[in-house]
Amino acid sequence: MTEQISRQGAQAVQELLAQARMQPGAVLVIGCSSSEMMGQRIGKASSREAAEALWAGIAPVLHQQGVALAVQCCEHLNRALIVERQTALRLGLEIVNVVPRPDAGGAFAAAAYEHMQDPVAVEQIAADAGLDIGGTLIGMHLKRVAVPVRLSLSSIGEAGILCARTRPKYIGGPRAAYREL
Repeated sequence: MTEQISRQGAQAVQELLAQARMQPGAVLVIGCSSSEMMGQRIGKASSREAAEALWAGIAPVLHQQGVALAVQCCEHLNRALIVERQTALRLGLEIVNVVPRPDAGGAFAAAAYEHMQDPVAVEQIAADAGLDIGGTLIGMHLKRVAVPVRLSLSSIGEAGILCARTRPKYIGGPRAAYREL
C-alpha cells in the first residue's frame, strides 16, 4: 500500500500544480489523515509508514516545481501548519512553538517536520492551492476565492481527496473586464 500512496500522492500533486498553474514560490497546503489513507477512521490509526510514503511521493515534485509546502496539523494543534522557516519569513508569518507528533499534530505533519530543512510552525497561511486527503478541512488556510479542482484520482490510498486552487476576487460591476485565470 505504501508504494501506491507514494505514487498516487505524486500524481495528485503534479495534476493539481498543473491545473492551478502554480508558479515557483506559490504555496500548497496539504492536510492529510494517514488513518484514512490506510482505510481507518480519521484520528484513530495514525500511520507513520503511510505518512512517509506520501512525503516520498510529493516532496520531489514540489522541490522540482519550486512550490512551498504548508502541512496542516490536526485539531490537537489547532490546525497549525508546518512550513520551512524561509517560507514563514518570506510571507511574514508569525512562528509559534510546537513540534508535531503522530498523536498530536498527525503523522504527516510529524514526517514533514522531520524531513524539512528548517521547519517551523505557524498558525495560519493563505495558500494558493490545497490538497485535502481524508477530510481534514483545509479551507481555512486557502486564499479567497477557492475554486474546486477535479483530478483524475479520487483517492490516495483509501482516503478520498478534495483539491482547490484560488483566484483573485472579481470586483467591479457590469462594465468591468477580467483576465481569464
